[in-house]
Amino acid sequence: MEKRELVVRLTILLLHLLEWKFQPNLRGRSWRLSIKEQRKEVVNHLADYPGLKSKLREAMAQAYDVATVKAAKETAIDEDGFPAECPWTFEEAVSEGFWPE
Repeated sequence: MEKRELVVRLTILLLHLLEWKFQPNLRGRSWRLSIKEQRKEVVNHLADYPGLKSKLREAMAQAYDVATVKAAKETAIDEDGFPAECPWTFEEAVSEGFWPE
């Protein structure tokens, strides 16, 4: 259950990072705050369940796979318009200073 929660949080985070990168004209307060919120949720979840750190690569891959489908659904971009593999490391994705351009 703990891993599932991590994947869900990472999916939301990666979805918003994809939208941020691929729809720069729609960047706004809501996306920025959602990204910040999910970053905090992911970091807090890992602090509560440190054993999940060994599953980060798998969790990121699962989350990105779903995030690209959701991003395609929410944008005018086809699934194959996004990179096949997550273009960001876990560390980048949760870094407060990282905003993909």
